[in-house]
Amino acid sequence: MIDFNSDFLKNQISQWLIEDVGTGDYSSLASIDKNATAESNLILKETGVVAGLELAKIIFNVIDPGVQINVLSSDGVYYEKGSILATAIGNAQSLLKGERLMLNLLQRLSGIATQTRVVVDLVKNTSVKLLDTRKTTPGLRMLEKWAVTMGGGYNHRIGLYDMIMLKDNHIDSSGGITTAVNKTKKYLADNQLDLKIEVETRNLDEVNEALAVGVDRIMLDNFTPSLCVEAVKIIAGQCETEASGGITLSNIKEYAESGVTYISLGYLTHSVKALDISFKTKLKY
Repeated sequence: MIDFNSDFLKNQISQWLIEDVGTGDYSSLASIDKNATAESNLILKETGVVAGLELAKIIFNVIDPGVQINVLSSDGVYYEKGSILATAIGNAQSLLKGERLMLNLLQRLSGIATQTRVVVDLVKNTSVKLLDTRKTTPGLRMLEKWAVTMGGGYNHRIGLYDMIMLKDNHIDSSGGITTAVNKTKKYLADNQLDLKIEVETRNLDEVNEALAVGVDRIMLDNFTPSLCVEAVKIIAGQCETEASGGITLSNIKEYAESGVTYISLGYLTHSVKALDISFKTKLKY
């Protein structure tokens, strides 16, 4: 999903560095000799799943190819507080220039991976698959969705272009589920597009309507766990099912046990707590 060696990602990193460094890292330029060599340890300050270590290599390669990064851990793995994730040796000014960008990304992605793993563990004895959503940080979607997979989750559609999702606004603006789906099928055929169709439903009547018109997946939006059970029985394997809305850590197991194919969770990316990671640097003599 992510090509860590892509020019696109390297260009993004260059733009992020411009945002942070601007005309210069004057704190380092003013206080540290330009030829000073330093060594740094990337340290996990709280237990969790790490994601984004490959980014550290790319960030410092963009800043200064002379910086040597030795990664001691792996993305997608659960580590204890105090673990040294990587070490770095190189120009002191270069190390400090990349510190904040690296930590901002690594902490956020690791927070997403950690939260995803927490939820995955809660439903590990069921067959449900956990999905992310499009509720991501602009510019970071691909990385954040990659972090979800590092935590054991799965990706929903990447954007508006790779799957049809007819939500309440589409349905209400087109005259109902049947009209919306039939118009969509015609549009896909006319434009030679091969995309799956998902329909959001708000009650069992809409479930029956979506099932009758024929779709690939039915979303059960803000259904209770017991209503999900009823909907799954009605659908009876004729298409995939997805529960979404109102799902929390305290009730997700009930939803998972209802028999739905997927559960989608926006908070995996939109309101996750960053994992605490530090980068400790000292002069190397």
